[in-house]
Amino acid sequence: MTGDPARQERLRELNLGLVFREVLAADAPLSRTELAAATGLTRPTITRIVEELLAGRLVTETGTNPDGRAGRPRVGLTLSRTGPAGLGLDIRSDGLAACVVDLAGRVRHLAFAPLTDTDAPAVLDRLGRMAAEAVTAAAAEDLTVVTATLAVPGPVDGGIVRTAPALGWRDVPAAELLDAALSGLGLATAVDSEANLAARGELHATGADRTLTHFVYVSGGLDIGAGLVMDGRLMRGARGWGGELGHVTVDPEGKPCRCGSRGCLQTYASLPALLGGEVVPAGASPESVILGRADAGRPETLAALEAAASALGVALANVCNLLGVDTVFLGGSFALMDSWLSAGVRAELSQRVLFADWAPVTVRPATIGPDAAAIGAALAVVDRVSADPSAWLAANR
Repeated sequence: MTGDPARQERLRELNLGLVFREVLAADAPLSRTELAAATGLTRPTITRIVEELLAGRLVTETGTNPDGRAGRPRVGLTLSRTGPAGLGLDIRSDGLAACVVDLAGRVRHLAFAPLTDTDAPAVLDRLGRMAAEAVTAAAAEDLTVVTATLAVPGPVDGGIVRTAPALGWRDVPAAELLDAALSGLGLATAVDSEANLAARGELHATGADRTLTHFVYVSGGLDIGAGLVMDGRLMRGARGWGGELGHVTVDPEGKPCRCGSRGCLQTYASLPALLGGEVVPAGASPESVILGRADAGRPETLAALEAAASALGVALANVCNLLGVDTVFLGGSFALMDSWLSAGVRAELSQRVLFADWAPVTVRPATIGPDAAAIGAALAVVDRVSADPSAWLAANR
């Protein structure tokens, strides 16, 4: 007898999570009748759970919506515009970004600051101030930020950034520094590769297109990373260290790379490679300088872009042949330079991918551009709340 209440409470939590995830995954508002049919739960149980979700600001009613049949219009349920929200923090080529999204993945706050110092404590301290400002802005819209995820340009192991050459980081305890920078905000924190998080953001943005289930997201910038999606799921590799596309060898006898190898893609297609050692003027971004020079027809810039596109295509052809992905998203800085890169990438893929004659690989700019990693990082809130919505409800009664 003493175990019965616990079992009943666990059943309630499971059913609540089941209903919430149905609303989360739906492309359109769901009625209570549709939820009952989809979950197999009784109408009284659905009614009770929906009332809990409404009171906890996880879902909201959309009003009366005709369902195309005669009779009483239905009331649709969709994700709330208030309630829990996620914070994404991103270190990218031209600065620092802080982004807040709600449960539906809608961007509710986005701020940017120049990157003036690559010293890890200084960077995290600045991001901490941006995070506090973002939490305040979210609260003004009746949102409660519950997670903060940091996107970094390099592999992460247990919260430690093992290497981020573009920042000069090696074995940096980013999770520890992040917790210290956000102390007092009461947020669950995490650190991940910006390429993985950008791919997560792109996966969410393209969610309505059910055909986009196998793709590689290439994040161009100071470093080059890749996020891989297979069967609609982000693949992270052992220890989460996959996706270091910038260190795929495209020429074994090529230029030396800061990683210690030679001929890495990084040495041909990163922003420093495209700039050719030239200094970016104060107040300008590397991308704007490169594009300005390309538009002006500077031969060295055009040659660098051509070489970058070719090297990128070679590296991606290996990925496509090995894993069978059929779509490439050019993201980060590459999204801004798509018109200069995509044709060269396609040419290499067409020549080198074994199945290209029957199923050409699609190359397209990323849907959400340079903000993909910040948005993907903020989307961690969806994972946290959907995994255990009852915990959110219990904490916010």
